[in-house]
Amino acid sequence: MSERRLVVFGFLGSVLDAGFHQERWAKWRPSVSLVQHPDLRVARFELLYQARHLHIARCVAADIARVSPSTEVRLTEQEVKNPWDFEEVYGVLHDLAWNYAFRTDEEDYLVHITTGTHVQQICLFLLTESRHFPARLVQTSPAQPKRQGSAGLFSIIDLDLSKYDRLAARFSRESRDAVSFLKSGIETRNARFNQLIEQIEHVAIHARDPILLTGPTGAGKSRLARRLYELKRNRHQVAGAFVEVNCATLRGDAAMSVLFGHVKGAFTGAVKDRPGLLRAADSGMLFLDEIGELGLDEQAMLLRALEEKRFLPLGSDVEVTSDFQLIAGTNRDLPSAVQDGRFREDLLARINLWTFRLPGLAERPEDIEPNLDYELDQFARRGEVRATMSREARDRYLAFAYSSGAPWNANFRDLNASVTRMATLAPGGRITLEVVEGELTRLQTAWAGPARRRSPAESDLDVRTTSDAASEILASLMDPNALAALDLFDRVQLACVVAVCRESATLSEAGRRLFAASRTRRSVTNDADRLRKYLSRFGLDWSQCHEARGS
Repeated sequence: MSERRLVVFGFLGSVLDAGFHQERWAKWRPSVSLVQHPDLRVARFELLYQARHLHIARCVAADIARVSPSTEVRLTEQEVKNPWDFEEVYGVLHDLAWNYAFRTDEEDYLVHITTGTHVQQICLFLLTESRHFPARLVQTSPAQPKRQGSAGLFSIIDLDLSKYDRLAARFSRESRDAVSFLKSGIETRNARFNQLIEQIEHVAIHARDPILLTGPTGAGKSRLARRLYELKRNRHQVAGAFVEVNCATLRGDAAMSVLFGHVKGAFTGAVKDRPGLLRAADSGMLFLDEIGELGLDEQAMLLRALEEKRFLPLGSDVEVTSDFQLIAGTNRDLPSAVQDGRFREDLLARINLWTFRLPGLAERPEDIEPNLDYELDQFARRGEVRATMSREARDRYLAFAYSSGAPWNANFRDLNASVTRMATLAPGGRITLEVVEGELTRLQTAWAGPARRRSPAESDLDVRTTSDAASEILASLMDPNALAALDLFDRVQLACVVAVCRESATLSEAGRRLFAASRTRRSVTNDADRLRKYLSRFGLDWSQCHEARGS
């Protein structure tokens, strides 16, 4: 089998490679020295030069032929008006790589990054890292101490980071630390939520586009927004402040003034200039919670501020600038708001590039226990007594927390308030079963009030267990003979399952609701498959149940 040929790409060093007299052999010249190494048998040297340096390029090519007769030198003119112009240099080199006939099955390639301007070296690095040049990097340097006629030293750098275990481990550890930071150090167990946070972390680090956080009230949007800011600040990606405002508190001219500022005399009571929150967030991050509550005029101003980084304060004829990253939060269905004329379609398109829905607490019951521990720890950090739970009290609380009787309407706000009450009432800092029972009574009373959001099964069945109620829901789904053949027990149970399916967005969500208690005792949870198999016993599938319309 024939030996693979080695090909080198490199810029002519107009200073380092220069020299026409005999004395040039006494100096280290990187392009010439590169082919003098016996363990680097260069078959072809693609020497890139500018037209004004052609005489130097020809001299270097002749000297390479002299010290390494087997090396073919190809002089390739790469004309740029300004070798320090990043865009121009990158474009020229990108075209070279795009049009070059690489033969990776026969040849190996090195990119020499010792010569050329720093911009040229950076562009070669980037194009090699992106595999436009399917090559490794080679760096050369003179010998120390300098010896006359010495070929110096060389080092080959492979940019395949997967081969560098310590580097790969470091990047992996940094990513894990960042994800943990976004979760406030809580060891969450819900796989879907963990994947979501990993994706949010990646986007936050690699992009400055607006991020839209959706999900129910109390799901943690505000806390996540602040952690995103702190993550980017720690990495020196933002220098300004974190500015947060709940748009539901803004109304009329006050909204314009709070967000965009005003000048003195803009309206009655405007006795001095006000910069506004958008300017306060310059070089930082602006979190607009409940963005769906903004008025249409404010939405139009915000869109321009996002796209052009400039806007008019209220009452001013002079534009001001602010460069901020936007994070928006909402528990509303913004596409529906667009259809109803309550939200601008163009603004939604601008902020909808990265949209992440944070699930409610009831949708990730396996994370209740680690969040319980987190809330107990936070209670202690606030300077209160450190409270602990007896095993009996803990088991009782978690059993209720996982059950269908705990809707967690306000999500983590409910959990935070619940833990605060128990820890405050704990005798001697020990949360007993008696304290837990009292707290469960409070929660049940609060959730049973007039504003209570009933569970899917209750809203459709009203907790009725008669055969008539069950039949009413199942009548449109099953053959009458098949339905009549079911025991009352099976009929009521199946009707409840179908009701949950109707109110759930996905098969997985329905499975989590139905098996919330038992799933915590299983090492492998596949609630969707479990539900699918249950429905198939009665000749039903998810789509039928989800689309069903009963009483």
